[in-house]
Amino acid sequence: MFIPTLHSHHLLLLYTSLLILSTTTINATIFKEAPQFYNSPDCAVVIEEQDTSSFVCSDQVVHVAMTLDAAYLRGSMAAILSALQHSSCPQNIDFHFIASASTDTHHLHLSIINSFPYLRFHIYPFDDSSLRGLISTSIRAALDSPLNYARNYLASLLPICVKRVVYLDSDLILVDDIAKLAATPLGNEDDESVVLAAPEYCNANFTTYFTPSFWSNPTLSLTFEGRKACYFNTGVMVIDLERWRAGDYTTKIIEWMELQKRMRIYELGSLPPFLLVFAGNIAPVDHRWNQHGLGGDNFRGLCRDLHSGPVSLLHWSGKGKPWARLDANRPCPLDALWAPYDLLQNPFTLDS
Repeated sequence: MFIPTLHSHHLLLLYTSLLILSTTTINATIFKEAPQFYNSPDCAVVIEEQDTSSFVCSDQVVHVAMTLDAAYLRGSMAAILSALQHSSCPQNIDFHFIASASTDTHHLHLSIINSFPYLRFHIYPFDDSSLRGLISTSIRAALDSPLNYARNYLASLLPICVKRVVYLDSDLILVDDIAKLAATPLGNEDDESVVLAAPEYCNANFTTYFTPSFWSNPTLSLTFEGRKACYFNTGVMVIDLERWRAGDYTTKIIEWMELQKRMRIYELGSLPPFLLVFAGNIAPVDHRWNQHGLGGDNFRGLCRDLHSGPVSLLHWSGKGKPWARLDANRPCPLDALWAPYDLLQNPFTLDS
């Protein structure tokens, strides 16, 4: 029998082919298929067609916007599963995913389809080329990702018929019905000044979010005059997109980012521009809807406990992410609450 001689370059080509095949297979099957959850009997039937890619703009639909990228995909999958599992009307949720236009969205789309074949969702390419020149370096490199700024552009990315959206970060899970959050009142119908709702934290030292240069400049510091400005976390927001569009709030945020490039007025990524535009003029949301900071601070990512009170949403904002700590066998106690929503094919299991 003839046995061909394999030279080094042949072995290299064979190895490369196997690696590509292996990577393709892993990318397509890395996440498990999630169980399907069904509407309760008293849910309105607003989505009858089977085409999960079509737009449904009924007021009965809960629209959820999230960013989507490879680095945080594992977190996004857990967040989606948690939202569906705890929803009374999961078929009435429409997901809107924002992905960088420069990334390969095929893998992202395939991952969502494989794990949630019944999910109604859309992926929107986000062209961040013009935005990159407006981003200033912050205290943590991950905060400088252009996708962190995609929430500024939801009003132009999403269909015009979407009037209200719940924006969620990818490092959180829900343990309550997201429809309750989506139904948060945004002031009076005639008062278009209230554009978004979020939990406020007025015990935080608001001055630390801006530099001494900002506070020492009377023109700038007067921005908050007459406003009871409090910190709020932009990872969980209910946004009235009609009011946002009418007030052209994207432009207002960009103007502050342009000023930041000329004179440094803050240190923390995409949050301060939101505070400058909206702080002191947002609709309140109970703190149960954003038990944030579970990832620890932005430098060390140390373990933290829950805030006092009930919990509807757990948010691992900060440096430490639960999937990374689980994989490293250095989990924080609360990471065990995230683990059941992990759809990774062979997820890390906590030691007994």
